[in-house]
Amino acid sequence: MPYSYEPHYFEDLEKGQTFESAARTITESDFVFHSMFTGDWTELHTNAEYSEDGPFGARIAHGPMTFIVATGLFQRTGIVERTVVAFLGMNYMDIPNPLYIDDTISGEYEVTELRELDSRDDAGYVEIDTTMTTDDGRSVFEGDMKFLFKRRDAE
Repeated sequence: MPYSYEPHYFEDLEKGQTFESAARTITESDFVFHSMFTGDWTELHTNAEYSEDGPFGARIAHGPMTFIVATGLFQRTGIVERTVVAFLGMNYMDIPNPLYIDDTISGEYEVTELRELDSRDDAGYVEIDTTMTTDDGRSVFEGDMKFLFKRRDAE
């Protein structure tokens, strides 16, 4: 799957079309920054000694952090640059496996629904199925994202 790095308007998208993000490695700083930003200092995410004896054997990423990283990787595909009007939410979100410090992850994104809107002539509705995996193939995020994408003729 080639990286696109090109903005896509509503008209540029097709059902079944896929995009892949660049990869990135999760760091200690990611964990600390998320805790600082949200105020969530739960020991499972922030206390190495406590977490070693816990169910995962090490600190794991906050569930919301995992989602946020998936949205950031989607932005790195380039297709949403200056073409997304709004993020509308999700129908589902699963975190099937934990995300650890030093995991290298990437995202795969598939257009699953496109819909014209009677209420808007400047944008269309788009659903994107998302799977974020580690470099060893472990799925750490699955979900869909709902967006309004600008129409090319609205520019």
